[in-house]
Amino acid sequence: MSANSLPEGAVVWHSLEVDKALDLLDSNADSGLTPQEIQQRLQKYGPNELEEIAGRKAWEILLDQFKNIMLLMLIGVALISGLIDLWGWRAGTLKPGEVPFKDTIAILAIVILNGILGYVQESRAEKALAALKKLTSPLVRVIRDARQEEIAAKELVPGDVMLLEPGMQIAADGRLIEQSNLQVRESALTGEAQGVNKQASLKLPEETDLGDRLNVVFQGTEVVQGRGKVLVTNTGMTTEIGKIATMLQSVENEPTPLQQRMTQLGNVLVTGSLILVAIVVVGGVIKDGGFKNIQELLEVSLSMAVAVVPEGLPAVITVTLALGTQRMVRQNALIRKLPAVETLGSVTTICSDKTGTLTQNKMVVQSVSTNNKTFRVTGEGYTPTGDFQLNGQKISLEESPEISALSVACAVCNDSVLQKEQGEWAILGDPTEGALLTLAGKAGIEKDQWNSKLPRVREFPFSSERKRMSVIFQVQQVATGEASSRGVDPAIASLLKSEPYLMFTKGSPELILARSAQIHLGNYTGSLTEEQRQKILAENDQMASKGLRVLGFAYKPLAEIPPEGSDETSEQNLVWLGLVGMLDAPRPEVRAAVQECRDAGIRPIMITGDHQLTARAIATDLGIAQEGDRVLTGQELQRMTDQELEQNVDLVSIYARVSPEHKLRIVQALQRRGRFVAMTGDGVNDAPALKQADIGIAMGITGTDVSKEASDMVLLDDNFATIVSATKEGRVVYTNIRRFIKYILGSNIGEVLTIAAAPLIGLGGVPLTPLQILWMNLVTDGLPALALAVEPPEPDVMQRPPFSPRESIFARGLGSYMIRIGIIFAILTITLMWWAYQHTHAPDYQGDRDAWKTMVFTTLCIAQMGHAIAIRSNNRLTIEMNPFSNIFVLAAVVVTTILQLMLVYVPPLRDFFGTHYLNMQELGVCIGFSALMFVWIEAEKIFLRIMGKRAV
Repeated sequence: MSANSLPEGAVVWHSLEVDKALDLLDSNADSGLTPQEIQQRLQKYGPNELEEIAGRKAWEILLDQFKNIMLLMLIGVALISGLIDLWGWRAGTLKPGEVPFKDTIAILAIVILNGILGYVQESRAEKALAALKKLTSPLVRVIRDARQEEIAAKELVPGDVMLLEPGMQIAADGRLIEQSNLQVRESALTGEAQGVNKQASLKLPEETDLGDRLNVVFQGTEVVQGRGKVLVTNTGMTTEIGKIATMLQSVENEPTPLQQRMTQLGNVLVTGSLILVAIVVVGGVIKDGGFKNIQELLEVSLSMAVAVVPEGLPAVITVTLALGTQRMVRQNALIRKLPAVETLGSVTTICSDKTGTLTQNKMVVQSVSTNNKTFRVTGEGYTPTGDFQLNGQKISLEESPEISALSVACAVCNDSVLQKEQGEWAILGDPTEGALLTLAGKAGIEKDQWNSKLPRVREFPFSSERKRMSVIFQVQQVATGEASSRGVDPAIASLLKSEPYLMFTKGSPELILARSAQIHLGNYTGSLTEEQRQKILAENDQMASKGLRVLGFAYKPLAEIPPEGSDETSEQNLVWLGLVGMLDAPRPEVRAAVQECRDAGIRPIMITGDHQLTARAIATDLGIAQEGDRVLTGQELQRMTDQELEQNVDLVSIYARVSPEHKLRIVQALQRRGRFVAMTGDGVNDAPALKQADIGIAMGITGTDVSKEASDMVLLDDNFATIVSATKEGRVVYTNIRRFIKYILGSNIGEVLTIAAAPLIGLGGVPLTPLQILWMNLVTDGLPALALAVEPPEPDVMQRPPFSPRESIFARGLGSYMIRIGIIFAILTITLMWWAYQHTHAPDYQGDRDAWKTMVFTTLCIAQMGHAIAIRSNNRLTIEMNPFSNIFVLAAVVVTTILQLMLVYVPPLRDFFGTHYLNMQELGVCIGFSALMFVWIEAEKIFLRIMGKRAV
């Protein structure tokens, strides 16, 4: 068969018999492919590698930063200012000592700084694909041309016969040809830590979920035990990992709410500025009857353009977000992308993986059924302390000796080890067996002590075909102090007569029960009736319906050690001991976190690869869903169109047995419904959805590198409750950003109106130079704004629904506040400007005639200090607040005021910034007018309180 006749489209390999799969790929299970076939297939399918789609180059990212409309306007202002300076320099009209082009240089420096800030934030390369590539072993053993050889994984082609052994990472997707006790950990793909027992002989339905495809293996998963021979069916980008890589690279990064709001803000400010500039220029030309004062009008226009752009805002926002990341790290939330800090405050829906996120990733026994009684078991994790409860009441083990016998079986029929490391109990081995050791510890049965009482002499190991294991022990005589026990430990004395050996068996409850003829009833053994069998099966079904993983236990006294290979005959006529039901238990703190989410108007959703019964049990226990709520499975979701899913997505809180593309579709459907989605996850399978979500949250301890690189935030403690803390911090950050935007833009509007008024009311010259305006926007606005960024949260921050992520930056009164305060600023400053102009142009005035401009400059700056103190709260008066609850505001006010006075009274600074000396009377007038700003804002709070309104 030529390479051209090989399958082109997607083949459902798990639905094919092994021989049919071999025929389709024209391969041989014993001899593999020939060198010629390998070369043909390499040309057809390409190397077994993940391909990377080219993204934006570094210079393109840098160039994009200067497409911001505010920066473009500043660049235009710098160029025009430079041309005016060049004109004045050539004409010789510059004042003595005046430095040419200083405004141009200062403005361009700000533009470059903002561009670099944006570039640094945006240029962080996505490394999710690089992390995906690490999931493949570099070398792999194959059969080629009837010989075993070791080759580079990238040389694998469909049709190759690959050999599996314990510890290796599987290098390609494939159909099992044969296997021996093969167990594969598929957590990288499905998110489930439990190993999967593979069976080559199965032929499965086409719609079988990814986690249930027991006859195939996947690239990037790990062989836990056993061996296998695999027909390679998919390589490179056609593997399940390759599909994830394709999805990762197809997800486009959407701008965050903050980025959208800043774009909207820039558009409004620039448009408003250009309109005002046009009004001033046209008004000035009409007033003058021509263009004789056009240079003065251009200078006014340039000052207005600089005044309207909050040059310090990007830096203040960046520092604010950076401070937010530091606070979040202290709460175990690591922010990978700065805008995510504020974005968290807008989250309306949290889609959470189950294993390791909502649960402890530790199997914990919840229920024990023995001697026709069902006991509830308490305790957390692998800590071997807890109680046995019957009908809600704690019972003693003396009252129920059957628990001790069952606990001995759990401890000794076990290959794992329970040990304490650095104060924490941990398991070496299988998590299921770890749960059994913990249960035994709660009953006072320690495996180490029983190794001498019941030394192991033979075992019949577990396999996926047998679904059970048995261990044979030699019964040792111990000094118990009771003659009636015949020297056998009291916990197992009722299991024996005089037999020297004892066999314990555990496994599938149905299989163990079918091989049992008797039942242990506390202190004696009786025949197992049909009625008792039905009760045991009903109890098994009851446990399974609660999402528990159930194991059955039995024992058999033996007169001699059974021979090797006699498991079929030896594991008959067993004595039934009981059932043990276990669960990957919920984290104890998650219930409170889920409730806090609901109080804050955030809806939690569980999305898991686990079975629907388990998912329902955990979700109901945690309060994510109510009893009887619908569970949507991967198969049902696969049959839905995007429109049908969108109609159901607000009604379903539990998704089970889902694949990676399902998670991505769920997030996209929620986003189309207008929800703002945070997605948590730890596996490779979560990466596309993490990247698509508005906030991707990876697990720091159990998370794969792929999920971390695709995320916006990493939970360092894998604690769902940390998300709630981070969300609270996000809300605080957004509130503080709004607070300092109100602070900064209110003054900017006042500056613009003041500058525009000067030529219109007939005052000579521009009151503020571009350099002075940059000083106000960067220093007198910037320092207090940074201090406002660390304002502590309001008490009710998590007792309200999230604000819409699509709300305008001017929503909830911010726009009207800015205009209102800007107008008050302007009225106060224009009034002072008129008085100061008349004062400095009086015939007997001894100072510089342009000192009125310095009075305007100083008044605007100091008025902002009062504004900063008053704006700390929207509703509480300043005298009602603790002045030291945010010491940074007081420090910023004092430092900024001193710096401003230095510009007036330190000669070198006075010369550079073009200010003039003010006497004490003039400075007192400036401070008096500035104080009126503080008085006005406090009066507004009193008015709103009287009217019964609350500012937001």
